[in-house]
Amino acid sequence: MKMKRIFDILDLYRLPGRINGEAFGKRVNEQWISISASDYLLAVEQLSLGFLELGVKTGDKIATILKNAPEWNFIDMALLQIGAVQVPIYPTISNASYSFIFNDAEVRFVFVTDQSIYDKLKDVLPINETIEEVFSIEPTEGLRNWKDITGLGMKSSKSSALENIKNSISENDLATLIYTSGTTGSPKGVMLSHQNLMSNSIGATQILSHNPISRSLSFLPLCHVLERIMNYTYQQHGATIYYCDNIELLSDYIRTSQPEMFAAVPRVLEKTYDKIMAKGRDLKGIKKILFFWAVKLGEQYEPWGNQGWWYNFRLGIARKLIFSKWHAAFGGKLNAMVSGGASLQERLARIFWAAGFQVIEGYGLSETSPIIAVGNFLPKGVKVGTVGPVLPGVEVKIAEDGEILCKGPNVMMGYYKRDDLTKEIFDKDGWLHTGDIGKFEGVYLRITDRKKEIFKTSNGKYVAPQPIENKLKESSFIENALVVGEAKNYAAAIIVPAFNHIESWCRVKGRVYPGPEKAIADEVIRKRIEREINHMNETIDQTEQIKRFTLITDSWNVDTGELSPTMKLKRKFLQLKYAGMIEELYK
Repeated sequence: MKMKRIFDILDLYRLPGRINGEAFGKRVNEQWISISASDYLLAVEQLSLGFLELGVKTGDKIATILKNAPEWNFIDMALLQIGAVQVPIYPTISNASYSFIFNDAEVRFVFVTDQSIYDKLKDVLPINETIEEVFSIEPTEGLRNWKDITGLGMKSSKSSALENIKNSISENDLATLIYTSGTTGSPKGVMLSHQNLMSNSIGATQILSHNPISRSLSFLPLCHVLERIMNYTYQQHGATIYYCDNIELLSDYIRTSQPEMFAAVPRVLEKTYDKIMAKGRDLKGIKKILFFWAVKLGEQYEPWGNQGWWYNFRLGIARKLIFSKWHAAFGGKLNAMVSGGASLQERLARIFWAAGFQVIEGYGLSETSPIIAVGNFLPKGVKVGTVGPVLPGVEVKIAEDGEILCKGPNVMMGYYKRDDLTKEIFDKDGWLHTGDIGKFEGVYLRITDRKKEIFKTSNGKYVAPQPIENKLKESSFIENALVVGEAKNYAAAIIVPAFNHIESWCRVKGRVYPGPEKAIADEVIRKRIEREINHMNETIDQTEQIKRFTLITDSWNVDTGELSPTMKLKRKFLQLKYAGMIEELYK
């Protein structure tokens, strides 16, 4: 079956083997409810007709600010097959960003999940003249429900008009506008066509065919292009998608939905690992010894490597006694995790692999739909520390300055209304400049840093901060870190300690945990963190080593501006916020 447009995926659900199958799972009142393929098809058809009755036309922009749920798919596919353009937006952005996107995209209608999201943006609605109405998924005061639109569709007589519109849509037509928050400046509207997204999803589906699954869990926001492409991939593959609409309840959702696979950003895997380690530290006697023996063994794991019978024998014991409990906590069926959006710590990847979870790391941008390179499930399909081979059909070359350049059917149409920015990111030969620095190690692509984040010390030495920050975060004592040193004579760091770990460390050492404020001033605790930094310094070049550091009690979050929605550091924001502290580090 030839699929060129995103809504062609729906034809797969019409096949005899799938029409009666389960398409999605949704948690309602602590119970999972099933949505069948036929339910899915009917909802999309009725919504499409309802949109036509509302007067939605080809090219109209419809914003969605939704938690993860099957309704996201209903709205997405319904808009796509009438030629409208979905503009997915994070629920966590500022009012200024909402207003900018609504105005820039000339949004006609907005969909929100519930009252909590509506309350965040309702103050900016009056100043956006193009918005005609806001609809909700859950009952929300003052808003019509999305089912009112399906009600219009049920009474519609525009079925033939719908078919004509579907037939007129080309793979090269605009499918979605994704506004990238980035780490600086105003959001940019990335224009992605049906071909951009489908080429990427088809490539990912071929990879997934080597590790067939029947159940997946979706918890990254669906406005995140990685989660969106995984969503299309799961649908093509035939896996049921279970949705987590509350990240705070992720552990419970994983345990009860029993997924075989999910996608995550590294921060989620880091926090999950930290929780596992905290439980390990609370064990006593032989159980605690075995736990940390297994973790230490896992740090040495090499995917697809032949590490000898003695290592494999010990790993078998570790998996039976220790790692089997990790699997139980993940629902008992999880065998694969896709990590993207930022760099994953190598140590974590090895430990998860050793525990029996295939960690497939990938790399890309919103501008590339997103996958440029990704590991796979074939032998030697993964090399820890790299983002895997280039996705088939995509071209990559490394520029003289180390920047990764990309061409292919996945590369965006351009930035919406910003020909100037489009011309900046493409060179005269049509290569998209990613802004990332990397190199090939055989067929594997390794990302070494962001081009604009590399800084030069006063000694004329270049320092790439991101790998150093990742190494620092490998310590259980360090939650987050910002490495600085532009035009200074050494690198320094602002450290957010892992206070939960420090509290359990104090308990083990028989010390009274003084709380975060006093902990960062406690000389014993400070010296312990300094040991971690010095240990890290031994593994890197002298010019990259952290000579001074300061500890802070702040928590860095998306809501407070330190992190982008994809959990990357907003360096300029952080450097301005801590300008005084940074200055003190060099006195």
